[in-house]
Amino acid sequence: MWGKGIGMDAGKIIQGHYQGQKGPLFNLAFTTALLTAVTLGIYRFWAKTRIRNYIWSSTVGEGDTFEYTGTGLEKFLGFLFAIVVLAIYLGIIQMILFYFGLTLLREPTTEAEFLAQAGAFYITVLAVVPLIFFAQYRARRYKLARTRWRGLRFGADKGAWGYVWRAIGHWALTILTLGLLLPRQTFWLEKYVTDRSWFGDARFEQTGSWTRLYPAMKHLIIGLVVLLGGVAAGAAMGSPAIAGLMGLVGYVWLMIGMVSYRVQSFIYLTGNKLLDGKITFQANTETGVIVSTVLVGGLVVGLLTGLVFAVVGVVASMVLGPLLVGSAGAGLGVGAVLGGVLLAGIYIAALAVAGALALVWITQPIIAHVVQTVTVRNADALDEIHQRAADTGADAEGFADALDVGGAI
Repeated sequence: MWGKGIGMDAGKIIQGHYQGQKGPLFNLAFTTALLTAVTLGIYRFWAKTRIRNYIWSSTVGEGDTFEYTGTGLEKFLGFLFAIVVLAIYLGIIQMILFYFGLTLLREPTTEAEFLAQAGAFYITVLAVVPLIFFAQYRARRYKLARTRWRGLRFGADKGAWGYVWRAIGHWALTILTLGLLLPRQTFWLEKYVTDRSWFGDARFEQTGSWTRLYPAMKHLIIGLVVLLGGVAAGAAMGSPAIAGLMGLVGYVWLMIGMVSYRVQSFIYLTGNKLLDGKITFQANTETGVIVSTVLVGGLVVGLLTGLVFAVVGVVASMVLGPLLVGSAGAGLGVGAVLGGVLLAGIYIAALAVAGALALVWITQPIIAHVVQTVTVRNADALDEIHQRAADTGADAEGFADALDVGGAI
């Protein structure tokens, strides 16, 4: 997964290298998207597995590629298990609400019933929040358990519920302090998962201090000040144009600030990780490259997707017209059905093209940049690490897929 080792004062250094190509990944993403559509979504578990196999095997370190050993079948079975558990859990929640006279099934006729139904809705949503954090930890654990490098497995300890309560607490503090404690949340949640992660029989450890993440919030704060200050100034001056312009500038700056915060915090946290107490890491990821990749890639994907859908529209009108006219004498039923099926197939193919383009022009370049800007220091110590016992992989990301929080590669 990493490039050629180099001798330095800090011991051998391994530089990351990514060798994935646009063409093969586009073909793979497009083909698997079509198969997913044809199988009414069932193939998506195998599709994600095949795409991960490609990306993992394209990541190289000192001649050794990463391996992804997960299977589509175990992901599919994990999803079915999660659906059953979620149905029972949410069913119990609704039974409890119904016992107290709260239900989402009855149309409210009074203000009191409307408020009660709104309360039932928010209680249901809040009841799902712990499961989202639970799913995030289990998904990470599964991916680590199914990843190997240099023939050694990664892994993670059990600790999903511990992560749940910590995540809820940190998010509550961040919201109550209007974002001022975001660095604290970022650091301690990362420390929790890192300190429970392994490579072979060597444990990772997150060192550092959460207060050192405050400089990473610079552009977030500037964007927020410009957004709120500009809107307030425009309103005070009675100028909607100024308020709108400053609001737009502040919003864009805020979005870039979020990306900058994630990149800068990644750099700091990576630079303060230890493996087996002696192996260190360094990241030189650039915010500008990430932002430009998203902007340029988004523009390319948007233009190509628009062109594809324009072609789809022309083809649909050329094909559907004769079908409808030809079936006019026998009624519009046959022509409408054939035309509808054909149009749906073309539309699905266009969506598959759009998804594949986004993966090739945005996701893969970002992955490549991150991989190629990360180095492992004192890499000689990797030879002292031995194999760890296999991990079952828990529910194989079933909860993450069921709750739609595991869509990312």
